[in-house]
Amino acid sequence: MNKFNRIETDRLFIRTLEMNDLEAFFNYRSMPEVYKYQSWRPVNINEVETFISTNMAIVPNTSNSWLQLALSLKNGKLIGDVGIHFMADDFQAEIGYTLSPEFQGKGYASEAVMATIDYLFSGLCKHRITASADPENLRSIRLLENMGFRKEAHFIKSYRMNDQWYDDCVYAILEDEWK
Repeated sequence: MNKFNRIETDRLFIRTLEMNDLEAFFNYRSMPEVYKYQSWRPVNINEVETFISTNMAIVPNTSNSWLQLALSLKNGKLIGDVGIHFMADDFQAEIGYTLSPEFQGKGYASEAVMATIDYLFSGLCKHRITASADPENLRSIRLLENMGFRKEAHFIKSYRMNDQWYDDCVYAILEDEWK
């Protein structure tokens, strides 16, 4: 498989980020309430253009790669993104997700994460999926726990971002737990 095949849910399309997403992606990823828990925040639109261009070349399920997917409404409006880290051992993946604030609290993140997990377990035969969350990011932790993820670790001041140290909690779910 050389290209990501779009996933369709009741309300969303999950697809590769495209240059058409440039402005919307930059706009919500540049909001302080969004990048508060993110390791990457775009400095300018050119940085986002480079990011999307590089991302479009990623082949899904390539060991040790990140693929950022667009979450769009059925009308094409970008509302967020889901990242998949394809681990080096080919049996595990890590996910991350970001939603524009105006679309939070409507179940879109849960819908997208559920579909992404189905894709990873059913479509790509992954054994284990992990996700990291700042312990203060209660909405993200609640989403993971509602999906059946369990907390496996709480690392103290293990993550450096913006010249500060942060705690990091790791959550995971196994394929046979998802069924």
